[in-house]
Amino acid sequence: MIVKIPATKTNLLKTKRTLALCKEGHQLLDEKRKILLMEISSVTVVVEKIKKDVDDLLNNAYKALSKALVSMGKTNIERISAAIATEIDLDLSEKKIMGALTPVVSLNIKENPPYFSPLGVSHFVDETITLMKETLRQIALLAEKKITLMRLENEFQRTTKKVNALEKIHIPYYSEVARIIAERLDEESREAFATLKEIKKKLAKKEK
Repeated sequence: MIVKIPATKTNLLKTKRTLALCKEGHQLLDEKRKILLMEISSVTVVVEKIKKDVDDLLNNAYKALSKALVSMGKTNIERISAAIATEIDLDLSEKKIMGALTPVVSLNIKENPPYFSPLGVSHFVDETITLMKETLRQIALLAEKKITLMRLENEFQRTTKKVNALEKIHIPYYSEVARIIAERLDEESREAFATLKEIKKKLAKKEK
């Protein structure tokens, strides 16, 4: 390795300080990477569970709707569905998890029941409405967790690149620079000591 840094004690101290900072940064980033990996694993489990919940809710909702259609007929169901007036309020914010900006999705369904007289209306209609509302909430939660997972994975990749750069480039470089400077200083010290001995010998001969 060609090192163009002058071999001085000041430069050796600076190089050692930089090396110490690199090692400290590597340790911190490696810890961050491990925590991110645990977070990713945890969120992945949550995502899979919510996906299953959404599938189950939709299946149950469509089953209830099918029973309502059989019980009341398509025309009556369409009339009831037209009377249902709801507003969906979606609030989006963000929070940080280990440096990654992750979303917080809040879904609020504003209702003004009753939408219809319960007389002559199948209980499967109420069941369908309840299941569909819960499905919407779970879909919003699923979107939040999937985006969180994606951003955590991106942060993990960025952190891994930094860890690798410190581990494979910066730490070896500054370790080698510190070694070379230290060797040059030792060599210069030995040469200076040898020169000083020669001078002392010559002075001693002159005094004789």
